[in-house]
Order: sequence, then C-alpha cells, then structure tokens
Amino acid sequence: MMFHKIYGNYYNAVTAVLNYAVRKPISRDRITDIIQEYEYAFEEMTFMLPDDIGPEGRWSLLDKEGKSILNNQVDRPLTTLEKRWIKSLLSDPRIKLFQPDETGLEDVEPLFDSEDFVYYDQYQDGDPYGDEHYIKIFRSILEAVHEQKSVQILYQRKNGTEEWQSCNPIRIEYSQRDDKFRVLSSVNGKIATFNIAKISEVRQQGDFYPIEETETKFHGKRSVELLVEDTGRILERLLLQFSIYERTTECIGEHTYKIILNYEEEDETDLLIRILSFGPRIKVIGPTNFVKRMRYRLGMQKNKLEM
Repeated sequence: MMFHKIYGNYYNAVTAVLNYAVRKPISRDRITDIIQEYEYAFEEMTFMLPDDIGPEGRWSLLDKEGKSILNNQVDRPLTTLEKRWIKSLLSDPRIKLFQPDETGLEDVEPLFDSEDFVYYDQYQDGDPYGDEHYIKIFRSILEAVHEQKSVQILYQRKNGTEEWQSCNPIRIEYSQRDDKFRVLSSVNGKIATFNIAKISEVRQQGDFYPIEETETKFHGKRSVELLVEDTGRILERLLLQFSIYERTTECIGEHTYKIILNYEEEDETDLLIRILSFGPRIKVIGPTNFVKRMRYRLGMQKNKLEM
C-alpha cells in the first residue's frame, strides 16, 4: 500500500537493517532493536524478519556473517505512480501554504485533482487559501511558530470590531469540519485559539519565548472509548474521520468494535461534535466526564427543537 504508515514500515525496517549491514555485520538482537524503533511495527516482524532476510531465508539479503549482500546503502528512487501521487498532494491549495519543494516534479502529471473529491460533514465557508493577503498572514504566523517568536495580531472579534492582541503562537491546526486553519497560542499563560482568516495584520515582536513552559498546558492527553455497530460501512467512515488521532481498535463481537481515541485536551469540543454527527450508531462508554458533556449537549439540542 503506497505510503501506508503501517505496512510501509516493513520496507523501512528492511532498508534500515540493510543499510546497517552494509557497514558491518548485524546480529539478530540488533535487527530486533531496529524493528522496535518503528512506532507501528507489528509484533510478528521481530521474529519473522530476521529469518526472512538471513542466508537461509526467503529473501537471503544477508550472508552468513550478517553482512548485506549489497555493496551500497539502499536508495530506492520514487516510482512514476508515487511521483504522481505526491504531485497531486502538492497541488492542494492548503499544502501550497507551506511552500513545499516541488523540484523534480515539474513534468509529472498529477494522479488526481482536488475537485475529484466530495467532502461530507464540512462547512462551505472555508478559508480563502488562494487569497494573497491570507497567504501572507498564514506564513507570518507559521514563521513565528517555527522561530518561537511572540507576535502582535490585529484580530476580528465576534462583534466585528478589531483589536491588537499579543500572543505566543505554539502550533497551527486544521479543522476538516470547518475547513479552516487556526493558531493555538499562549496569551498571558492561558490557551487561546485564533482563526487565521480573522487575522488582518501580524507584527513580529521578536521576543523569544520558552516553548518548554507551554508543552504541558497545550498537550494534556485524554482518551474516549467508543462502541461502534459496523452497519452501512460506519466503521470505515469513522476511521477515516478520526484518522488524525492515535487510536486502538478491537473487534469484540460480530460487527461490533471498541475504539479508544487519544486526543489533546483542547481538541475535546471539536471531537465531541464530530462524534455526535454519527448519530446512534456510536455509543460513548467512557470516561464519565465525556459522557456527561455528550448528554448535556444533546439536552441543549433537544430544548432548541422543542422551543
């Protein structure tokens, strides 16, 4: 599977082993250590791979001394299909905001166009990614994040007025539901979120801020447990919708799955809304605080409908 974060690790692990074995003989224990460095490595890799690449294995990529049969390190060029895939991704106006290097892809035809996709559960008033002023603001904020610099922003409030706000930009996030970028910031030691499209001007203050002091505040880890009845491909849709979150999935019965989503504290409201959009096919079973928030929000929606 092309660029798959899990299955691609088979190839990455073999590459790392061979590159090590080009320099000097590699032991079985060292092969195991290399495999375990990969976050999504399957357990069976640790006992199958050493035998498969050994002198008596299916692939025989190592000799009896544990040296690679190759004379040089592995440097596999991209296939035409991979280049076309990358060209398609780089054609996305959201990715262009980050000024990616497209060297070597000038004459490559994209595999698909962004217009080929229809997004569900997404608002239609997304950010103006092609607007020159928006691009300038976005890249100014991105620079401040990379260089850990404080900035002043002229920000539009809900009532339409604008005011200057000093902040320390920590990271930029994208909301697929809203189709908008936002910058998560530290303002006087508290968390603040600003929609980039509502920032009309950025002034670099030039002051460096200690990123270490904000890590705990901005990365409080939480999790939520879900029960999913997989009817109408609901599981596929859910896994796609929550693909950005670290998760574990367990089949506990016929067409029934338990999913644990790990998320950061500041994402809880957005996550809650997205879970609600799936309706009764998903049941939240924990933790208690998350369940209470779900019930409260459902109660509010019910009251609005009855008014």
